[in-house]
Amino acid sequence: MSILTETYTLSNGVEIPKLGLGTWFIDDDKASDAVRAAIGTGYRNIDTAQAYGNEQGVGEGIRTSGVAREDLFVSTKLAADIKDFDPAVAAIDASLAKLDIGYIDLMLIHAPQPWDDFRGGDYAEGNRQAWRALEEAHGAGKIRAIGVSNFLRSDLENILAHGTVAPHVNQVLLHAGNTPAELLTFCEEQNILVQAYSPIAHGTLLGSRRITAIAEKYAVGVPQLCIRYALQLGTQPLPKTANPEHMRSNADVDFEISEADMAALRTLDERDYGEHAAFPVYSGK
Repeated sequence: MSILTETYTLSNGVEIPKLGLGTWFIDDDKASDAVRAAIGTGYRNIDTAQAYGNEQGVGEGIRTSGVAREDLFVSTKLAADIKDFDPAVAAIDASLAKLDIGYIDLMLIHAPQPWDDFRGGDYAEGNRQAWRALEEAHGAGKIRAIGVSNFLRSDLENILAHGTVAPHVNQVLLHAGNTPAELLTFCEEQNILVQAYSPIAHGTLLGSRRITAIAEKYAVGVPQLCIRYALQLGTQPLPKTANPEHMRSNADVDFEISEADMAALRTLDERDYGEHAAFPVYSGK
């Protein structure tokens, strides 16, 4: 599982492990066990968010993992509805207190709009204010890298034009069947690393016959194929699981998808999220 020891380098020189553990939908009282299990498996990159409600549990898992803090990379996200400077400053400090791990490696604006108006109104000024708070925390050494999540090109251009620090990361919904090629190209041009959340489409790709057929060619499971796909795109996948066996298999991706199969996966349209479409990020907006 060499992928667990490989890293990308962000534009500010900070190294980030190529594979991470997502913790969305892992309850706070279960998060510490999941984080310890992941770290015990070899994961060094853990992703959470204020909206997940599990920062305290994630922090406990980090502190009790038996691995030195400096050997771990921990990310969290500023709640999507915070679009002003002072509330953002307070929320950043609240995350630092809940995690209780000394500093945060990466903090993101969770979305360019509040969830109840996702892809709706104009929050450009609010994002600039939230970004200014992240920049100040970054400058003060509270956060090693800063970025955004669910940002489209226009949202990124707002930050690039008005901020003093360019985003180091943009975390987006990306998986085989949903490959935002133009956004990937723009982020690459701006030296912004793309993180891929829900690389297995919140589990819905497990039922895809087309993706299953490609996975069988490599004698791997659909999750392994999807994670490898995200890696070969040059993105940083964050599969979510609390199952230690899934953690191990998700990291067993030391194979290469052929150019022909990568092309086929890029052109797939697999965006039927079923019951999960109730969440804004899967709603198709």
